[in-house]
Amino acid sequence: MTVTIRRLGHLGDGVADGPVFVPLTLPGEEVEGELVGDRIAQPRIVTPSADRVRPPCSHFKSCGGCGLQHASDEFVAKWKVDVVRAALHAQGLEAQMRPIITSPPQSRRRAVLSGRRTKKGALVGFHARASDTVIAVPNCTLLHPDLMACIPALEELVPLAASRKGEVSFNITQSSVGVDVAVGNAKPLERALLAELGTISQKNGFARLSWNGELVLEQSAPQQRFGRADVTPPPGAFLQATVEGQTALTDAVLATLGKAKKVADLFAGCGTFALPIAEQAEVHAVEGEASMLTALDQGWRRATGLKTVTTEARDLFRRPLLPDELKRYDAVVIDPPRAGGEAQIVELARSDVPVIAAVSCNPVTFARDARLLTESGYTLEWVQVVDQFRWSTHVELAAFFHKQ
Repeated sequence: MTVTIRRLGHLGDGVADGPVFVPLTLPGEEVEGELVGDRIAQPRIVTPSADRVRPPCSHFKSCGGCGLQHASDEFVAKWKVDVVRAALHAQGLEAQMRPIITSPPQSRRRAVLSGRRTKKGALVGFHARASDTVIAVPNCTLLHPDLMACIPALEELVPLAASRKGEVSFNITQSSVGVDVAVGNAKPLERALLAELGTISQKNGFARLSWNGELVLEQSAPQQRFGRADVTPPPGAFLQATVEGQTALTDAVLATLGKAKKVADLFAGCGTFALPIAEQAEVHAVEGEASMLTALDQGWRRATGLKTVTTEARDLFRRPLLPDELKRYDAVVIDPPRAGGEAQIVELARSDVPVIAAVSCNPVTFARDARLLTESGYTLEWVQVVDQFRWSTHVELAAFFHKQ
């Protein structure tokens, strides 16, 4: 059958009337192919969009790591801003949208790669599109060169980590002193492996190697820079995907705080925002993972010129800060996971905190939380969209709320 693509869905597939879902297509395109259920899995483009471009990566057709390389940068930027605008509109909200900030190619500093044993050795890469098959990506245009350079070393680890038919994961993160490698889904760590793992790590300059959550070797503490502080996150800990994305989000957060002297940073992680904020204000950082707070605290103690930073390990989903606790702060920063921070937002809505800087990786839950705040007297002043997951459907944002 032949269909015309009307729009892109939130997962990046083209959507035609029906609805019919068609991967790797763009609005306005006429495509044909076999309809199975509600999907044309292998479309032929009859009439291409003016926004269609040649994918910059040679692996795009098969690799599942990127979803939008067939679209122009201008189209993707507008689409991501419109995704946020549509999520807000669904909640009856509007906001000033600042120009989107997009991370450059080859800037992803963290990724999870998969590894499998082969007849000839090992294979490390991303999953193929809509498949469990692992494909090599030697020409990847997404990952930072430091991460690309360590793939041969990961291939050396695969026979030691993976069973004959099993799949192993590599959570790899660029740091200032080398790549931090966290191996997951691996065979149990045996004493006989330690010497060989140490040799591979030292030969390839890994800053740190951990195995199923257990530290194997740390040649140099892998550090990330947050403002003036150098922090060593726990293995596999959350980190903004690119330096450029982290900078854009941090700048947006700092722009909301004004002259605030006491700030609460909720879902603080390892201090992405808390430590830069501490250059101008006292900060109370709250996070559910105690190991992340330990890293934050150590980074703060080693830094110079920062104001006081206190930490609190607390499950904000079950025990959100209440209005009586919030009233001591001039501003709050909240950066919850994808599910949003509804329990904490409810308490913020009941509070009189003058300024809220909200960071989100999910426009839908952000818009839900924004509605709760605006219904309680907060004004949504502006939204800054940040595209640090280039060529994917993921959208990051920061927003400024204030109460008169």
